[in-house]
Amino acid sequence: MASGLEDFENPSPNIVISQEWSDAAETIAYDSVSSPPPVTFVCGPKNSGKTTFSRHLVNVLLQRYKRVAYLDTDVGQSEFTPPGLLSLTVIDKITPDLTIPCLKTPERCFFFGDISSKRDPTTYLTYTYALYDHYRKEHCIFDNKEYPNCAALPLVINTPGWVKGIGYDILVDILKYICPSHVVKIRISAETKNLPAGAFWLDEEECCTATLVEINSARQDSFNRSVLIQKDSRLLRDLHMMAYFRQCFPSDMCITTIKELAHALAAHPPFEISITSVKIKHVHCQVPEAEIFYSLNATIVGLAVTSEDSESFPHCVGLGLVRSIDTLKGILYIITPVPHNSLEKVDLLLQGYIQIPSCLLQVQGCISPYMSTNVLPTD
Repeated sequence: MASGLEDFENPSPNIVISQEWSDAAETIAYDSVSSPPPVTFVCGPKNSGKTTFSRHLVNVLLQRYKRVAYLDTDVGQSEFTPPGLLSLTVIDKITPDLTIPCLKTPERCFFFGDISSKRDPTTYLTYTYALYDHYRKEHCIFDNKEYPNCAALPLVINTPGWVKGIGYDILVDILKYICPSHVVKIRISAETKNLPAGAFWLDEEECCTATLVEINSARQDSFNRSVLIQKDSRLLRDLHMMAYFRQCFPSDMCITTIKELAHALAAHPPFEISITSVKIKHVHCQVPEAEIFYSLNATIVGLAVTSEDSESFPHCVGLGLVRSIDTLKGILYIITPVPHNSLEKVDLLLQGYIQIPSCLLQVQGCISPYMSTNVLPTD
């Protein structure tokens, strides 16, 4: 791993937008002037370019619409949030350089707490459906006479590259629930890894109402075969997580190396949360009550606000790094870029399997700066 933070800005320098991709995006954006804004579902195997095409499509849509909604269901390689989250983000500015990771504050977000849906497909689908329902409720207003200040927004749905086995079943379930106007299916040259031909998500007796757009991965070799963009997924997740916590500091603050970031985070004044003011929930596993505080220390947690409807839908306002816990004073010390006015509403901490980037824990002279020696035993 590189020692600097320059990869925050350029983790994938050679992005290619093929003519086929450009034509597909233009077709979706300008399919019909009188139709409702498109709801586009982008799918395909790993490393086929789904995220790159999705971001390009957003840029093209922004040439026609003032804002575009983006539903990110890829918890392992999320685009606008750190990993482990399902989110709906509204975008209002074109991103000219698709190589730059672009963290944004989502309009609605759920903490899934893992980098794959395989551990809990039911919760994963529940959160995905809830985000789409929120989009339908808030951004599918077509009667501008009744709501003069509102307009329907196009939606782009980015999906994970797990398209076999349970991953395929999850993809089909989401497609049937959303019923998109357009389905973009990206193919690679390794046919066995591709999704089935045609409207694969429909039963034989069902008619396809969506416009199916099938395109090839943008990268081709000398034999015109798709070339997989091999990505170090863990590295990209770590870079995204470091970029997220880099937001704790002013943009003009000189932090150019991982070591500098590690020391800055270790010295950053934490936010204090009273243990009695929050509930603590472990997702995907159970922890004995006596071990709860030990399990939280030096971990990344979801900072959530309990929904008025149900605790099953806690809205996540961001992530926090548990710096230390003082059980005598009943205080958790958390490092987070989330604004204080949002933190004051947090009443639930969610712990899953999202880890602190190992490079932050292995910097010489700053080993495990988040493990406080002052954490007191729970008894």
